Amino acid sequence: MTSVADSVAFQYAPPKAAHGARRIIVKPNLGYPVPAPVTVGLPVLRAVLTGLRRVAPRAEIILLEGVCTKVSFSEVMARLGINQLLAELDDPEIRLLDADALPGRPYPNQSPKPERFAEMYAPALLDEADCRLSVAAFKRTTLRERPLLSAAIKNLYGLFPRAIYRARSPHARGQLHVPDVQRILVDVYFTLGARFDGAVVDVTRKFVSRDWQPDVGAAVPVGKVVAGEDLLAVDMQAAELAEEPLSEYFQTIAERRQATGA
Repeated sequence: MTSVADSVAFQYAPPKAAHGARRIIVKPNLGYPVPAPVTVGLPVLRAVLTGLRRVAPRAEIILLEGVCTKVSFSEVMARLGINQLLAELDDPEIRLLDADALPGRPYPNQSPKPERFAEMYAPALLDEADCRLSVAAFKRTTLRERPLLSAAIKNLYGLFPRAIYRARSPHARGQLHVPDVQRILVDVYFTLGARFDGAVVDVTRKFVSRDWQPDVGAAVPVGKVVAGEDLLAVDMQAAELAEEPLSEYFQTIAERRQATGA
């Protein structure tokens, strides 16, 4: 089940896994030093953190992100206002961590037919949480003349270490674009996405890129926020609200889940 709220009235109702949790990991879409809608809006992120604290008053809440830019992690967070947000919340148990700087481990691909990766490396900390959430912006780029939607599932790219998944540029995860992002996203879902307990997609404004660049384009008002426990369902609902055609990887994931009964 997914829920849809007007952005101005959004109040987050966390999934059951968050209630009474001791450690919660929030993966916010903050990979570029560009404000919403390229990255998730601060009002939505604030509402998520407030909602989590309401149901998990003693939890350690970790904001876990890995940037995709030449700009340093600390500078990206400063430019986006994350430091200011955390200061305003004044909650010592909410921490911000750089995914690229953490010890990692391989996570097995649970798909019956991996596209490329039988396992993928990501922070070991993910396994040490009671609840994991993807909090994403909503974007459309174009790759190989096909629309590529970026929301809760694509947001997980920031968890994979650039030291392992870099290609020509040390600042990006080029290996996750070979042979095709649409195929790699299926692997991403079945290694990490299926382990997540919920998602929030900020569709206050959708971001429409003029080409493949995820930080150069136009903002289009939509005025909605989508939340739920199933990342694929949340992404598909967000696409419907944004009036965007579904990307191929959505259908592939849905078919694989149906085939396995997942």
